[in-house]
Amino acid sequence: MEIANEVVLNQVLVGVGSDADADRVIEAIQREGTCWLGGTTWRGRRLLRVSVSNHTTTQDDIDRSVDAILRIAA
Repeated sequence: MEIANEVVLNQVLVGVGSDADADRVIEAIQREGTCWLGGTTWRGRRLLRVSVSNHTTTQDDIDRSVDAILRIAA
């Protein structure tokens, strides 16, 4: 797993392998429901697009989301 962009605001692009892997992870995360993220194609790669934009987001929310993404991507 890798961070594919320079994070300067609230958006992170995450690579999880092939384009098919990214689509599989995106679909599974959306279905699982801990968090919601979308997909994007950037510089020819399919990536997970993660945005943190709600002022009520807590560190626990982030930790649970990261855990879910790592578990599903594995």
